[in-house]
Amino acid sequence: MMTAQASFQRFYAIIRHVPPGKVVTYGQVAELAGLPRRSRLVGHALKMMPEPLNIPWWRVVNSQGRISPRGLSGSDEYQRLLLEEEGVVFSDVGKIDLRCFQWQPDAERAVLLCGLDDMQNEKER
Repeated sequence: MMTAQASFQRFYAIIRHVPPGKVVTYGQVAELAGLPRRSRLVGHALKMMPEPLNIPWWRVVNSQGRISPRGLSGSDEYQRLLLEEEGVVFSDVGKIDLRCFQWQPDAERAVLLCGLDDMQNEKER
């Protein structure tokens, strides 16, 4: 079983690869990391993220294409501003059309991102 810190590092690595102008959902990050149904853990990892890390946290949204409230005053507006600066468009009700803006890495890249090829090789040994 993977430790929380190892899971966090895997999440951060995936989020670093999301290109400007694209978003991922919490659940998508968890799935790509090989931890399906652990979207809340992704949110916790972002909350616990050390400041100096160069991780584009603002590219992570909820499964409805909305910014998830964080409780920090102005953080939702700041996240929206960062996304809009990258060309992400919001509807009148504050939703992002995931069909247009969700990052979809190809399967080969997803495997390389997550180190799943290494895990698979270990299982086969």
